[in-house]
Amino acid sequence: MPLVRTLTIEAGPFRFTARLEEEAAPKTCAAVRTLLPFDSRIIHVRWSGEAAWVPMGDRRIGIDHENHTSFPAPGQILVYPGGISEMEILLPYGPTRFASKVGQLAGNHFATVTHGAERLADLGRLVLWEGAQDFRIREG
Repeated sequence: MPLVRTLTIEAGPFRFTARLEEEAAPKTCAAVRTLLPFDSRIIHVRWSGEAAWVPMGDRRIGIDHENHTSFPAPGQILVYPGGISEMEILLPYGPTRFASKVGQLAGNHFATVTHGAERLADLGRLVLWEGAQDFRIREG
């Protein structure tokens, strides 16, 4: 049985565990792992519906689309590798159509929340009503 790698995600007061989707997105997972541990801030999306995002600006991880979607389910974590919009991580907690000010985007689904998913909507409400929260991803 292959080793299943996991991520620990801390967002505000919440902690989530996510499974890396290494079979479906091996290049994306490898690229994201080079960023870890990753510290930033998470805010509510502007155009995508019920999700929070981590803006990453001009940073690039050197990958193209892989296991990409514009309609992630709650807990399906995406990374947009940059292009027509800035690089970002998207963490959906409800109905989401991934978009930016330039229109619809497709992000690479690289991880899925496996523990704590029942608190994703609480995180969404927190960043919507209280603003940016500390955000950290680490392996394990």
